[in-house]
Amino acid sequence: MEITIRVKPGSRKGPLVEETPDDPAASLTVFVRERAVDGAANTGVVAAVAAHYGVPRRDVEIVRGTTSRLKRVRVDGA
Repeated sequence: MEITIRVKPGSRKGPLVEETPDDPAASLTVFVRERAVDGAANTGVVAAVAAHYGVPRRDVEIVRGTTSRLKRVRVDGA
């Protein structure tokens, strides 16, 4: 399954995944503590999404938007 997510790096709320039905651009908002430096936030996003869906981190892949706050993510096995 592929989903679009909005990432909030450097958040004190993180790691947290919230469903956002009122956001037309993204179905989930992912709050991570890691800053958007050297891919640290992307690693946190993968871990948070994997925990949210109950799948291993290897089954979560960022398909598009590695340098953007709006990302397209593929989750296998969910």
